[in-house]
Amino acid sequence: MRRRFVCGLTLLGWLLSSCASTWKGPPADTGLVELATCLSGAFSSAAQAARGGEFRDVRLHMVQVWPERRDGIWLYVEQAMAATLDAPYRQRVYRLSHVGGDLYESRVFELPDPAAVAGAWHDTGKVALLRAETLVPRRGCEILLRRGPDGTFSGSTLGRLCPSAHRGATFATSEVVITPTRFVSWDRGFDGGGRQVWGAETGPYEFDKLKSYPIVAPTASR
Repeated sequence: MRRRFVCGLTLLGWLLSSCASTWKGPPADTGLVELATCLSGAFSSAAQAARGGEFRDVRLHMVQVWPERRDGIWLYVEQAMAATLDAPYRQRVYRLSHVGGDLYESRVFELPDPAAVAGAWHDTGKVALLRAETLVPRRGCEILLRRGPDGTFSGSTLGRLCPSAHRGATFATSEVVITPTRFVSWDRGFDGGGRQVWGAETGPYEFDKLKSYPIVAPTASR
């Protein structure tokens, strides 16, 4: 299963052109801006769902919040079934940062009251309700990303460090590949014996980018 996923990641590399074409702001960390610009936008798994199998039509939105911050690039993330867009089943905040060299990190935060900000990707009034100081970090769930020679970003969580209690799981893993036109994500939960208890079984979700949202780049890091 994992071998098939890795092969799929290799095939995605040819999709890359330049992620930095839509960012707005003064000169900054080029790689970080590329990563954020690739992630920021509206995505759909409709094409994958139409091919049948276990995959469903999911819509994903990632939009920048707090562009004035200088400690990375922050994204509000919302995921919902296409049939129930007003009832997202996953809401997160990501903080993107440059670790060094070709390594980048996406830190994951939960919201104290997700329902209160549902739809924040298009509702500036709800964006105003987001407060960085109230976010709950998902420790151990950071995703380390490596920028490849062709500009593709790929990475995963580390081992069993990301805790999860969903559906009897004890830990979760996430594997991602990011290009200008696609976001590929495989999220899975496992019990203490290493048996998968949630998430797609046959491979990752493939999200095609439908629309890009602009990124304001930080000029320096704190």
